[in-house]
Amino acid sequence: MITSRSPRRPTRRQFLGRSALAVAGLPLLVPSRVIGSAGQPGATARFVVAHIGTGGMGMTHVNNMLRFQKEGKVRIAAVCDADDNFLETAWNTVGKTGDVYRDYRYIIERKDIDAVVIATPDHWHAVQTVHACQSGKHVYVEKPASVTVREGQAMVKAARDNRVAVQVGAQARTALGGWHTCRAIRNGIVGRVRKVTCWHYPNPVDNKPVPDGEPPDGLDWDLWLGPLPRRPFNRRYHPGSFRWVLESGGGNIRDRGAHQFSTILWAMDADHQTSFTVEATGRAPDKGLWDNPVEMEVVYQFKNPDWTLVWGQPGDKVGQTEFGNCFWGDNGRLVLEWEGGYRPANPEAVNFKLPPGGQEVYRTDEHEDFNMNHKADWFKSIREGHLRPAVDIEIGHRTATLCNLGNLAYLLGRKLVWDGDKQEVVNDPAANRLLSRPQRYPYCL
Repeated sequence: MITSRSPRRPTRRQFLGRSALAVAGLPLLVPSRVIGSAGQPGATARFVVAHIGTGGMGMTHVNNMLRFQKEGKVRIAAVCDADDNFLETAWNTVGKTGDVYRDYRYIIERKDIDAVVIATPDHWHAVQTVHACQSGKHVYVEKPASVTVREGQAMVKAARDNRVAVQVGAQARTALGGWHTCRAIRNGIVGRVRKVTCWHYPNPVDNKPVPDGEPPDGLDWDLWLGPLPRRPFNRRYHPGSFRWVLESGGGNIRDRGAHQFSTILWAMDADHQTSFTVEATGRAPDKGLWDNPVEMEVVYQFKNPDWTLVWGQPGDKVGQTEFGNCFWGDNGRLVLEWEGGYRPANPEAVNFKLPPGGQEVYRTDEHEDFNMNHKADWFKSIREGHLRPAVDIEIGHRTATLCNLGNLAYLLGRKLVWDGDKQEVVNDPAANRLLSRPQRYPYCL
């Protein structure tokens, strides 16, 4: 087997064998934990990290960590993916150093790894996060945090029980656009906000269905499915098209909604408003494998203070770009294109002057790149020992709950009354049974 210390360049066959066997071969370069006793920083600030999931956004995370590695802040010890094609690309990108794995459980078992970056498909987020927390590792996990409410609760519990920092990848809370907008809204740029609307393009329709077939070479289909029920491979599931299947992806509301709702809750200072009602309507596709509603409207009502949140798909396109939000206040409106990460805030928010006695809002500005900045905030929470990054798992869970209950209200076709304290739908046993779902052994919580 090829180890990271081998002077020879592995062949393709050797690489595939290595990813399947996945036995750690690196010497320990730093202490096994960055955090010392009682949550205090250890003697070194150099984190040993591993990547779980290296397709799509996973490669953005790999490249970010390479920059941190060049700054001497981290060492990338391993990369992992159930698809050897993604895995080989990642391994080449990190300079053919470190270890390669198909199965994330090898990473969980390693004592020298301090933190993991999880960018697997949505249905894997909760299981891998909980297992990483239980092994004492800090976690950066892509949004949405979870695909069910009960998964999100398990993630929060695992983070708290094991005293680790879990940052969810909704980057707008550490990006300049989100900061400008939050600062302006909280300080009254449009007066009291009574309604926030989102617009977003519809979910796609599977216009060209294909039959089930054999997985491509290098893909461990059983491992890719993980917690999901066993089903045949289909190109309409893999790789990124899992997004359009309710069971695994949840559509745009669970994907982009995780970004947009996070920014909105932040700007509205509403992270504590965990109870609400939700109603949803939508148009189901009439063909193909993808089952997310093509068009969709979801209305959330909050109390004390009272305000309304509307997810429109496509909704009322107030701005110029393909999706965004609008804050409707007593004294006007403020538009935020996208979610405050990839696009700047509107000029009126950027130029807003904080009034005397105004409320300043949190911002980490260690990096101009907002993806880097979000990870820097995560590292900061670990170094300082408070273990509460900007999008702490509890915030990510509450945001995902909005998304997941929106889909649930659509599926059930009725209004749901959500009790955030009890984490249940009021007087609706059938809805409460759908707050969790079975997970396939051994890929389960």
